[in-house]
Amino acid sequence: MKNPMKRRTFLRLGAMTGLASGLTLQTAGAASDAAPATGQGVKRYVTLGRTGMKISDISFGSSRLRNGEERLVRHALDMGVNYFDTAESYTDGMSESVIGNALKGDRSRVFLATKMSAGSDTSADAMMATLENSLRKLQTDYVDIFFNHAVNDIGRLKNPEWHEFVNRAKAQGKLRFTGISGHAGHLAECVEYAVEHDMVDALLVATNFGEDPSFYERFTGSFDFVANQQALPGALEKAHAKNVGIVAMKVLRGAKLNDMRPYEQGGATYAQAAFKWILRNPNVDAAIISMTSTDQINEYLGGSGGLAVNDTDMALLAQYAAMTNMSYCRHACSDCEGSCPYGVSIADVLRTRMYATDYGDFAFARSEYAQIDHNASPCLSCDGKPCQDACTHSIPIAQLCGPTHQLLS
Repeated sequence: MKNPMKRRTFLRLGAMTGLASGLTLQTAGAASDAAPATGQGVKRYVTLGRTGMKISDISFGSSRLRNGEERLVRHALDMGVNYFDTAESYTDGMSESVIGNALKGDRSRVFLATKMSAGSDTSADAMMATLENSLRKLQTDYVDIFFNHAVNDIGRLKNPEWHEFVNRAKAQGKLRFTGISGHAGHLAECVEYAVEHDMVDALLVATNFGEDPSFYERFTGSFDFVANQQALPGALEKAHAKNVGIVAMKVLRGAKLNDMRPYEQGGATYAQAAFKWILRNPNVDAAIISMTSTDQINEYLGGSGGLAVNDTDMALLAQYAAMTNMSYCRHACSDCEGSCPYGVSIADVLRTRMYATDYGDFAFARSEYAQIDHNASPCLSCDGKPCQDACTHSIPIAQLCGPTHQLLS
C-alpha cells in the first residue's frame, strides 16, 4: 500500500466506529431532549504548579468574547470560575476590555492571565508597552500570568529581551508569573526548551483525548501507529516534574457539539466527557474553554470535579472521534510541514477552518485567517499533488485548504 499510515488509520477508525455504532443502536431512538447536567458550578479547585494559585479546574477562555458580553463573565464568576484567560489580540482587544469591565471590583477574587506574541526580535520596551496596554484594558495593576502567545519556534524563546522584560515587569509588580502557550507545530520541542531552561511557571497547551495514545489503546489493544504529538506527553511529564503549572486548551477537539446531541442522554454530554478525560491526566492541572453562552458555561461545568471516565463517556468520545478523525487537523502535529512548495501554513489554515465550520464563528475565523503570513491562496491554482499524502492522519488537505481561502478571505 502506498501509505501504510492510511491502513492504520482505517483500522483505528474501524475499532472506534464499532464501539460508537453500539452506542447509536442503544440510544438513537432514546435520545432525550432533557437539558445537559449543569453540575451546579465548579466542584474542584486545583493548585497550578509552582504558582500556588488555586484555580477552578474548568476555567474561562475568552478568545471569542465581544463587546456587551460582560454578563457571560459574571455568570462564570457566579458559578465559581475564578481563572480568566485572555490575550491582547483576542477580538481586536475587545476581550480584555470586557473582562476588565465585568470583573472591576472583584479583582481580589480572581486570577487573570493574558498574552502577547513576542517574536525573536521583539524588544523589551515593546513587550512592556503591550503589557501596560493590557493592564489598562483589564483595569488592573497586574496580571497573574503573562504568556508568550502561540509559540511554535524556539527562536522566539531564545530572545534575551524576553528575560529583560520579565525581570523589569516583575520588579514593578506588573506580573507575577510567566508562561508560554502553543497550539501549532513544534509544540513539544518548545515546551521541552522552556522547561529545560526554567523559563516558565505555567504552560497553556493544546491537547485532548484524541491526541492521547491511551485513548486509542482502549480500542486497539496496542498503540502500533504513529500518533499526533507523540512527544508532547513526555514533555508535559517533564514540566510537571519541575512543578510547572499546566493548563489544557482545545479540549473539545473542534467542539462540534450539535452533532453529538442525538447520542447524549440522561444529562451526560460529550463536552463533559472530554473534560473528564483531560482532567484525569496526572500531568494536566486544569482546562480552559471558550465560553460563549450561559448554557455552555452550565454544561461545561458539569464536567468539573469528575475525574472518573465511565463507559458512557468512552462511548461518546469514540463516537465523536469516529465522526471527526478524517477532518480534524492535529495542529501541533507538524507532519505536513514543508510539503507545500508555496509554503502554505497548512495547519494554521485548517485551524481557522475549524473556527468557521465547527465553532460557527466566521468573524473570529476571518480575523485569525488574516493573521496567517502564508495563507491558502496558492491552493486555488494547485493540483493538490504535493500535499496529497502529507497528512499521516489521512486528512484530504488539498480538498480543504482552497475552499478555506475562498470562505475566509
